Amino acid sequence: MEFVLTKSDLGSVAITGDAIAQIVGLTAAECYGVVGTKRAGKLARFRVGGRTTRGIEISGDESSVSIALHVVVEHGLNLAEVAATVRNRVAYEVGRMTGLEVEAVEVHIEAVKVSA
Repeated sequence: MEFVLTKSDLGSVAITGDAIAQIVGLTAAECYGVVGTKRAGKLARFRVGGRTTRGIEISGDESSVSIALHVVVEHGLNLAEVAATVRNRVAYEVGRMTGLEVEAVEVHIEAVKVSA
């Protein structure tokens, strides 16, 4: 899926859903309390500089985007606060970097991980 950022007589500039998913993954990795993403029973840890997009779903039309993000959160933290922080940061960064309207960011907490 592609989202059109600009269009003119000379052509257009578009961004793919995968590129948006990378922005989402990198932003979520920076959020306090998020230790990874999860999809279909598999855990993916964020790597430093990694570009994991597992557990991130992008949908929408050409000018707006909806995001679903499935995360694993560190044990002992307020889950509602972590989810709200992720939602706000992801919406802000995707909007800032792409210029697209972010219709929704759904944060699904799939697991809680106990630190070793």
